[in-house]
Formats: sequence, C-alpha cells, structure tokens
Amino acid sequence: MDIRHLTYFTEVAKHASFTKAASTLHVSQPSLSKTIKQLERELGVPLFYRSSKELRLTDAGEAVLKNAQNVLDAFHNLKGTLSDVVELKKGEISVGIPPIIGAAFVSPLISHFIEHHPLVDLRLTEVGSLAIKKGINEGSLDVGFICNVPLQNEDFECRPILHDPLVAVMHHDHRFASVDEIAMNDLESEPIILYRNDFSLHKAIVEECLRSGFYPNAVCESSQKDFMMQMVEAKLGIALLPLHIAKSMNPSALTYVPLSEDPLHLELVMIWRKDTYLPFAARAFLEEANRHF
Repeated sequence: MDIRHLTYFTEVAKHASFTKAASTLHVSQPSLSKTIKQLERELGVPLFYRSSKELRLTDAGEAVLKNAQNVLDAFHNLKGTLSDVVELKKGEISVGIPPIIGAAFVSPLISHFIEHHPLVDLRLTEVGSLAIKKGINEGSLDVGFICNVPLQNEDFECRPILHDPLVAVMHHDHRFASVDEIAMNDLESEPIILYRNDFSLHKAIVEECLRSGFYPNAVCESSQKDFMMQMVEAKLGIALLPLHIAKSMNPSALTYVPLSEDPLHLELVMIWRKDTYLPFAARAFLEEANRHF
C-alpha cells in the first residue's frame, strides 16, 4: 500500500464512480479499478458494493476511508513542512552554551542568525561543557560550545573557536595588583574563587596548582562568572578567569595580572555529532558560525 492507493480509493469513494474518479485523477478506468482491487486484496476485505445501479462503500470501506483521509492529510502537511524546512522558513535548533563564556560571547552570532532565519525556533541551553557534550551525544542538543573537554576518538565534529589565557583577577587594593605577572606558586597562600567542580576549568586549575606543589585554597565555587567577580570585588579572594572575561569587568574596582608562562587556557570549541543527520536549521547555524568566527 502506498499514498497512490489511498488517493485513488478516496477519489472513487468521493465520486461513488470509477468513471468520474478516473477523469479527476487523469488515469484510465481499468488502471484505477486494478489499483482498488490490489488494495482490497492487501487489506483482505471488499471496500465497495458493486452493482449496475450504484457503487457504495462497505462497512470496511467506511472505516478505511476515515483513516485514509487522516493519512493523506498528514502526508500533505508533511510535504508542506518539509518544503518550509528545506527552504529554512521553519525548523528548530538546540544550542548548548557553557556559563564560562556566557551568552554575551555568542550574542552577535545568535542575533545575526535570527535576523536571517526569523521562523527558525532557536533554543539556547546554558549548562556546563560536560553536560553539553552529553546532550549532543544523546541528541537533545544539535550544536554546542564546550571548554577544555578532550574529544579524542569520539563521534564529534569540532571547530576551534577561542584560545584564551586565564589571568588572575583581583581587587585593585590587592598586594599583587601592581606586579607584571604572577607565578602559580605565588597563589599557594591566597584564597581562590573557583569554578564549580563539575566545570572543566575547575579540574584544569586544580591540576596546575598540584603541579606547582599545592592544593588551591578554594573559598568559593560558582558556575557564574558575574558572581565570581562580585566575590573578588568583595575582597574574598582571587579568581582565575579567561582574559576576554577579565577585559569586560569593572576597572574601577578590579584588575587582572597575567600568569607566568600562560599555564592555563580556555579552549573553546564548537561541536556537533559526526556521521549523523543534521537538521537544515542546524546546518545553517554552523555555516553562520563559520562566517562569524
């Protein structure tokens, strides 16, 4: 059974005539009759009472007609929807953004994409890089931006976006505020404000501290860079933040100092599933991101 069988059947039922239905469908009457008989054989029931005076539906034919019309309506809706999707009139895309970079970093890209594809439903999810990686793996996200997460031998396509050194952010009254650079072991006695332990940068910072001979004295852990900078402004401690974030902070209260030899970096990568179907909207987003970055 295919759409053609159902189309022919509904036309015969509509006109109660093979002759009229054949004319409407622009097919020969013998061809139409053959198609209806094929459908009856496949379903195992007669669909029409045939007599010299009239052609009418059997009880089985009435049941098939009701469902056939639903199938045909759904098929026509599907064709229209696919046409819209192919032409990028409609569609949806889910994008994961880690709080480390924040929505402000990708807002020009998002704004430009929405401007060019206003009917695409763009959904943004702000979660950590590990959760983004899992979401793309499971299919709940189409595209994601992740930080400092190894991707060797995994089913992802990726595009490097940013290689940003971490710097020490502190109150401008801090004793290190006037130095040119800070060595990691200078932070041994300092209270540190860290990213939460489910963030990839948390692990990277702790490992670098251990290489320098100490475990960081973490007095606060957060997923929000703005909160971390507020804690620094309150003189609670020093935060290690990406340079592009440090440059956007309040210069009247805070300052930043580079780390010697740039031991820590924010590695931002855009990823999506390898060897799987990408919706048209997702492909358009990737093309827009490639132009933007």
